[in-house]
Amino acid sequence: MNVMIHESAIVDEGAQIGEGSRVWHFVHVCGGARIGKNVSMGQGVFVGNKVTIGDNCKIQNNVSVYDNVHLEEGVFCGPSMVFTNVYNPRSLIERKDEYRDTLARKGASLGANCTIVCGVTIGEYAFIGAGAVVNKNVPAYALMVGVPAKQIGWMSEYGEQLDLPLTGQGEAVCQHTGGRYVLDGHQLTKVSE
Repeated sequence: MNVMIHESAIVDEGAQIGEGSRVWHFVHVCGGARIGKNVSMGQGVFVGNKVTIGDNCKIQNNVSVYDNVHLEEGVFCGPSMVFTNVYNPRSLIERKDEYRDTLARKGASLGANCTIVCGVTIGEYAFIGAGAVVNKNVPAYALMVGVPAKQIGWMSEYGEQLDLPLTGQGEAVCQHTGGRYVLDGHQLTKVSE
């Protein structure tokens, strides 16, 4: 198997890691984890048992991907960003049966030091700014910043802000790819490349 695992990393028996993936210094991957192809896990990453990570994801240093977190293809997790899996944790109360699912859809970018509160879905190609705290579902292509996170714009699949209002009707073209996007109400759709 063509997987690079640094000698300081711990990969528990049973973990599945796809071809071309890289597991860097001091990473711990639990035995139930399912990790796709060409995934990069930076220094100090932790991956829980009930986790799926799609192909071509990049998980930067010091990120913990806890149980019930699922990343689709091409998700970027910036340095030291945070996932949770219990909504109201208490050290003295066992709540492992209350874990909430968190889903980051294809191509989403989760900026450095942002926090994703459990139980939300981050839409395809959404962009979460550094330090934002996401506590509700995020639409596809949305640009979110702040505490709590609020939408301030729309992003192309390439990762450039589109010149569109937050709601209403409109069209925009990505300057880098020529991809065309159509806004209808609160929903942005890519209609051509």
